[in-house]
Amino acid sequence: MTEIGAPIQGVTLYSFTRAFHGREYDLESLIRKVAAEGYGPGLEIIGFSSFRGFPTIEPTFAGWFKDLVAEVGLVTTSLAVNADIGIHRDRLLTQPELIEYMSRQIEAAAALGFPIARVQISLTPDSMEQLVPIAEKHNVTLALEVHADQYASHPRILALRDRYEKIGSPLLGFTMDWGATTVGFAPSAIEAYRRRGASEELLSAVVALWNDYFEQGPPANQEVHGRRFGSFIGLAAQHGRPELGIDFGINGTGLFGPARVNDWLEIMPWIRHVHGKFFGIDENGEEPSVPVRDLVKLLVENGYTGAISSEYEGWHWNYWQSPFEIIAGEQAVQRSAAIDAGSHMITDAAEARAALAAHLAKTVTNS
Repeated sequence: MTEIGAPIQGVTLYSFTRAFHGREYDLESLIRKVAAEGYGPGLEIIGFSSFRGFPTIEPTFAGWFKDLVAEVGLVTTSLAVNADIGIHRDRLLTQPELIEYMSRQIEAAAALGFPIARVQISLTPDSMEQLVPIAEKHNVTLALEVHADQYASHPRILALRDRYEKIGSPLLGFTMDWGATTVGFAPSAIEAYRRRGASEELLSAVVALWNDYFEQGPPANQEVHGRRFGSFIGLAAQHGRPELGIDFGINGTGLFGPARVNDWLEIMPWIRHVHGKFFGIDENGEEPSVPVRDLVKLLVENGYTGAISSEYEGWHWNYWQSPFEIIAGEQAVQRSAAIDAGSHMITDAAEARAALAAHLAKTVTNS
């Protein structure tokens, strides 16, 4: 019988992008606010977004950063790194170039004290296998993000899982992104389109189309995904707002994934980190488009003791509400859900540090 889990509460600084870009906070003051307002203890950061010159990290900066994190009582969980195979205008990276590019970022994660590097779907099973010696050298877990329009039972994800099983390294796993398993088009996104002048008829049609796709389930392959993307573009054109079409397509297929919560069971033993993706909190204090309570329950019942980084994505369009208040509301839902599931969210830094270390040390064994 699986022992019940107690996830670690945390947040990614990505959630505060609007405040960071608006220069309301710099990196230090934002980290201090996260600690002071109790959004931790888990702290996730995107390397290229927050660290000047990344992935080059000077030893003096790394020392300053780790001292700051220790001072305010936070625990570094995941450094989000990029697998940008298209960084050159005229060609894609070769495989050796990609491995070198990723190696520098993994080294940066270790220098900054992050035990996990969140990597991306551009990495194939072969790439992940080639990166194992680099991960071992720096003792950094590589957790590939499962993000809409992918989902846990997608063939590309299952191919990665099968390779992980063959390799047998505890340093290979997945980042579970809740955006793959949503239950509706975010109301705050609909409100943003309304404020941009979209008609109620168009907005109702967008929601109805997404709901149809939800009933059908996630796209079986990229061809189906492409057709769905195109249908949102066509819908906008039919209603006289073609300039909204690509935006509808990106959100409708790339942010609000229609897979079911139990789909995560396909890769549950390999989940090393969680992006608690969400888009808003309603007047009842709940997340209307992400089944947060069901997702936390699933993690608890399957013994998950890693971190959940609250990842507020609504900042892209919601400029009229405070992200800090919204994130506090979502974390309250997580804590309540963990209690309902017979456990709790870890909010103590020392307990979090010990739980994360034990979680990352686990090797998946065949039953």
